[in-house]
Amino acid sequence: MVKKVSLAKIFLLIILISIIFISGEARGVKNIIFMVPDGMTLSNVTATRIYAFGIGQKRLYLETLDQIGYQTTHSLNSMVTDSAAAASAWACGEKFNNGEISYHSETGVSPKTILELARELGKKSGLVATSTITHATPAVFAAHVANRNWQSEIGRQYISEKDVNVILGGGLNIFQTKMKSDKHSHPVELIQQAKENGYTVVLTKKELVNSKKSAKLLGLFNRSALTPSYRKGEVKNADQEPSLAEMTSVALEILERNPRGFFLLVEGSQIDWANHANNLEYQISEILEFDRAVKVVLDWVNQKKPRKENTLIIIVSDHGCGGFAIKGPMGKTLTQPGQIVNEGWIWGSHTGEDTIIWSQGPYSRHLGKAIDNTDIFHIMKAALYGKKYQKQ
Repeated sequence: MVKKVSLAKIFLLIILISIIFISGEARGVKNIIFMVPDGMTLSNVTATRIYAFGIGQKRLYLETLDQIGYQTTHSLNSMVTDSAAAASAWACGEKFNNGEISYHSETGVSPKTILELARELGKKSGLVATSTITHATPAVFAAHVANRNWQSEIGRQYISEKDVNVILGGGLNIFQTKMKSDKHSHPVELIQQAKENGYTVVLTKKELVNSKKSAKLLGLFNRSALTPSYRKGEVKNADQEPSLAEMTSVALEILERNPRGFFLLVEGSQIDWANHANNLEYQISEILEFDRAVKVVLDWVNQKKPRKENTLIIIVSDHGCGGFAIKGPMGKTLTQPGQIVNEGWIWGSHTGEDTIIWSQGPYSRHLGKAIDNTDIFHIMKAALYGKKYQKQ
């Protein structure tokens, strides 16, 4: 009897150890969804919440994630970063000079990005944005160039070198630029290269919806950036452009077919532009547009328990912009949805304050505190490989 009990205890211990090993952080994550409300600060969130819900306890979807922390944002050569350096810090875990896209100009070194590491593990990848899809933030995850303005080269790297599976946003003009290719002695359009490399190319919302079975998808829905949300009713053919939420939904549907998972970047690019313009209506509409994409992600994760257990979601802004503040109204109460705060601005460019991180899923506990933007890469890398995270 004693021997049987001992064997039973040993067997139970083995089972418990196995459960611990294969659960949570011990096995890593299958999917990483990285969402960027570019240029957004906490004051922006507050103003948008008041507009959407009035004064009360209801929150935006992005505010409902399990963990809240914050990050420092400075670049290698400036207290106030630009999007290229800030996003490169996320992508590579190192500080970069403003303007550099995951590339150190002084040394010529191009560290591997988190998307490239995910790809080496057999994961698929996607980039979704409301700017040109070759703009700085999406670019850093799948390209290496010395200057963020080299957008044609960034696009070429997406489709010819990094083989990004889903690419959705603006930038048709960029992909219609003729560049020299390894396959051609004369310049060709990047769209032609994309088709030769197996991409389905779509240009409208209807085409996007009908392309969900594509293995590789390139969607370019405006010649430059997508139409701002608050202007879609007044711009010709803007109704043919998909929303950020619609692009995110299609990206998830395509990428989730891969049994090894995926890395997906979703950027609400024009929140930053609204703050540059000191335009509160623009700002609020873009944050609501971004928040609808967050809802798509949360709904997708919550549909199936394995998705929620195996997906790390990170929402973080690269920097502040405009120095937006809520000035009032003084002596009055905002109680109804649709009311807009009295605004104040410092200027029309980036600011150097820390920015909030919302996150949930495996490894998110490491994000729920004060960290540097470079730490986010190392946390994601540990998550990919199922290793214990140790601050660098």
